[in-house]
Amino acid sequence: MQNLDTTFAALADPTRRAIVARLAQGSATVNELAEPFDISLPAISRHLKVLENANLIRREVEAQKRRCHLRAETLKDASDWLEETRAFWLQRLNALEAYLDETRRTEDKSHE
Repeated sequence: MQNLDTTFAALADPTRRAIVARLAQGSATVNELAEPFDISLPAISRHLKVLENANLIRREVEAQKRRCHLRAETLKDASDWLEETRAFWLQRLNALEAYLDETRRTEDKSHE
């Protein structure tokens, strides 16, 4: 569960989500990732460090550049958890709806 906490904490920031979305299209250098943002390169590096610590990305040195890659398996773990949670609540809400429907039918019969 701690891994999920770290994953969701990392994804709580819109800049980091945008970086993850960009990396979903393919690897990129740090400068390429920084390009669309109006923040400093050190700030981007801090965001990348958070993503790396959450195991959402990996960085590798490529000549003079650092290239970042998405670790999709970490996102899959988060997605699996969300799907399990969604299925649980959907089942509960369907049971509540069935109960309310039955209650309404019983109430309607008692007023006839």
